[in-house]
Parts: sequence; C-alpha cells; structure tokens
Amino acid sequence: RGMGSSDRRAVVAEKLKLVGLDQWADKYAHELSGGMQQRVGLARAFATDADILLMDEPFSALDPLIRDHLQDELLELQHNLKKTIIFVSHDLDEALKLGTHIAIMDGGRIVQYGEPEQIVLEPANQYVADFVAHMNPLNVLRGGSLMTPVEKLKRSGDAILLDSSARHRIRLGDQGQVLDMFSDDQLVKLQNYHHYLDLSGQRMPLAVIAPVDILMQKALEIKYATGRPLLLQTDERIVGVIGDDEIYRGLLRQPQATA
Repeated sequence: RGMGSSDRRAVVAEKLKLVGLDQWADKYAHELSGGMQQRVGLARAFATDADILLMDEPFSALDPLIRDHLQDELLELQHNLKKTIIFVSHDLDEALKLGTHIAIMDGGRIVQYGEPEQIVLEPANQYVADFVAHMNPLNVLRGGSLMTPVEKLKRSGDAILLDSSARHRIRLGDQGQVLDMFSDDQLVKLQNYHHYLDLSGQRMPLAVIAPVDILMQKALEIKYATGRPLLLQTDERIVGVIGDDEIYRGLLRQPQATA
C-alpha cells in the first residue's frame, strides 16, 4: 500500500491493541494459543481497512468457551468499527448471535434471506424449518415480536389489566407514560432496565420497564426474578407487556397475538 515502515508499525500496534494482543506483539503467530491466533487473523483483516470483510468459519476449530468469547469480541469490534462483515458459518446459533441478516443456502442456492427473528418465526420452507428446529428461540426473539400490545389488553375503569387473572394492572398518562402499577392491590415499584438490573435489597414489590428490543431470554429472567409481567416501552411510552403467555408463545415460535 506504499506505507513507510513507521506507518506500518503504527497500524500493526493499533490493530493488535484493538484485538487485545498488544502484549504479545513480539511473538510469532505459531507461538500463540488457538484463540490468540484467531485474534491475529482479525487484526490482519482490520489492518486492510476494507469496507467489507469476508470471514469463512473463523471460529469453527475453537472450543465452545473460547468461541463464545471471541464472538462477543467480534460483536464489540463491529459495534465500534461499523464494518460490513460477510460471515460464513455452519453453526446456526453462531449465525443467529452474530448476524443482523442471515442467508440460508441449500444446494448452493439461497433459500431464505432475512433478519434472525424472521428466519425463526417465518421459515421459508421445510429445509429452513428443520434447520432452526433445535435452537432455543428465546436467544433470538425480541420482546417486540411477542409482546401483547397495550391496545389489545383489557381495561377496568382507568386501569389496564396485564394478565387474565387481573392481578397486575397499570395506569397510563395521556402520552403513554406509566403512572403507577398495582399487583394484588399493592403498589409496585417500577424500575428501568438498561443492560443490567440489580434486584438485591428490594423491600417492596418490583416490576421492570425494558426497551421493546430486549431479548426474550433476558425478559424471561426478569419476569421470573420479579414475579410480575415485564412492561415494554418505546420513547418512554408503554407499548406492550411480556407475561407467561407471551413467553410460551416464544417457546412455540408464535408471533404476537392478533386478536
């Protein structure tokens, strides 16, 4: 690329630091562990500064724990670098974890292309349905796909009933903001979820408000940690609820109720 030696060294140092290998800059690749060697490959790819990167099963030879860790690192790098990555994988869980869009091929032909949730909820044919049959849908589906929208919930006076037994109810303001929530006629504390939730030391009943794009696996954890339906919001406006029925629909790969 016509770069001087000092510029090349600067690029090497930058990319090694990016992938967490700056402490091993004086080592040959064959002297590193398998996971570190894959990081060397990532550093080399990013050093090209290409807009589009092709990665052909880069983590397939690694043990599951290292592979999972490197997948997380790749997601973080992608978030920071904003690169388009074409990632080839035979591991569906890996594809669903990493991809914003997925192309499934059969016999050299693309048989379905779409977002992960679409692949899981709306398989294009039996081949795709069989392909996704044994993965955990809650690791892919997000709250917005399975929630029951507020406008479809039953009402009692000015309260919105969050479950069929009417144990949990909320009141909303004119702009859709939550005013208060009651469970079994007891006032409930509301807490916002932003990637982390500390439920320790809570002395009063608690319910959680989360973004509409929360992963259903995390929604499941919160739902059963609090014992109450999870409220979903967009722009501080409550738009839906995740309770037992919605979680069951997720396990059955059924989209949100239409009635």
